[in-house]
Amino acid sequence: MDPLRRAAGLPLVAVVIAFATAALAWYRLGPVPRNTVWAEDGGVFLRERIALGSVDTLLHPYAGYVHLLPRMVVDLGYALPTARYAQVVSLSSCLVVGAVCALVFVLSRDVVRPWPFRLVLAVVPVVLPLAPYEISGNAANLHWYLLVLVPWVFAHRSRTWWGAAALAVVAGLAVLTEPQAILFTPLLLLAWPRRRAASAGARHARLLPLPVTVVALAAAVVQVVTTLTHPRDLTPGAPAFRDVLAGFLLRPVAGAWDPHLGEVVATVVEHGWAPVLVPAGALVLVLAAGVVVGPPRSRWMVVALAVASGAVWWAALLANDGAGQPWADPTSAMAAIPPQRYAAASGLLLVSAAVVAAAALVDADRWSRVAQRTGGTGRLVGALVAWCVVAAVVTAAVLHVAPADTRRSDGPVWAEQLPAAAEACRADPTVEVVRVRSNPWSSPVACAWLFR
Repeated sequence: MDPLRRAAGLPLVAVVIAFATAALAWYRLGPVPRNTVWAEDGGVFLRERIALGSVDTLLHPYAGYVHLLPRMVVDLGYALPTARYAQVVSLSSCLVVGAVCALVFVLSRDVVRPWPFRLVLAVVPVVLPLAPYEISGNAANLHWYLLVLVPWVFAHRSRTWWGAAALAVVAGLAVLTEPQAILFTPLLLLAWPRRRAASAGARHARLLPLPVTVVALAAAVVQVVTTLTHPRDLTPGAPAFRDVLAGFLLRPVAGAWDPHLGEVVATVVEHGWAPVLVPAGALVLVLAAGVVVGPPRSRWMVVALAVASGAVWWAALLANDGAGQPWADPTSAMAAIPPQRYAAASGLLLVSAAVVAAAALVDADRWSRVAQRTGGTGRLVGALVAWCVVAAVVTAAVLHVAPADTRRSDGPVWAEQLPAAAEACRADPTVEVVRVRSNPWSSPVACAWLFR
């Protein structure tokens, strides 16, 4: 297909991907989780929205950093009828994830050229088996999805100033929502062309990465200052490295194809580590092969995504678990530990790295000179391995596409509680705020909001 025609059709494809993936994320939640308010969406974010207003709450620190996009979603939910709050937050969050998928598809086209691999890469955020359990469909966990988008935003080479400006807005939203996006700042260098400009127009084009770079670094400064001035309360202690590594295998790695992590732990306790180490070893080989044979931009992207996957897991253990669980010596009782949200986040990055590596293996025209010496045999093996990766991702998605058990499966359904809340407001005119149960906390609901 002609490149101009292909570029012209890209926006339409992106829109289709955005709405299709948003619909899939919505479907995978199930009816009760869609209508249940989760954690900060009904706690901190909603309470501070009511107390501080729509503007002052946007950059208000919480847990050591700024949460811009989740607060915007909560603000939208608060602007609409109270009975629709849970649905609006869930739907808005799914639409944001759909937009993330579409942007990954568009922004990765210079690195992941084969379109089937780019499509699989784009849908990873909504097909990961672990996603619906906690991080999907709520504003409190949108920052994990933005973390998957950030490397593509930073490394992309814009063609126009309008595109650069739009990308700068996305970069600002992402970094002002997730401080760990700072891990990917070295990828900003990939957006700057190396060759010296030969004309004034070329020199002008060389400055296109400037808006994203400036906005990303400025937002990173905001997050760092926020962390220093409003430090997060950390759980004392630190996990041993062997437990970090073993937990990484049992949670993010295993969760890439099986959401029933308790069964994975039980299998390791009963049969040893082979059921986990064998697929993990195959994954390492795919990542290493992608780094060896791929062009420079693919190599850096694979390395960045894989390293960030491990860093997110380790940082989350340090911030939340203290000494943590003895994952290196699992017991049967540990099978009851539910999946953690950061296991899903780490898994998103890890699966993305595998798909990028697989795309590098199948795109033999851009192999390194050393890899091209393997000839037809090398290309055949590379293509076979690459398509096996795609088959694994697609199979895991198909097997777990239906709504399953989540942390919100037992409710409480938000709208069902509002008649009683309204009655409490009517019974005592002096009452201004009533409590409505969310999961796992409760939410402040102003009587004026109920009767608006």
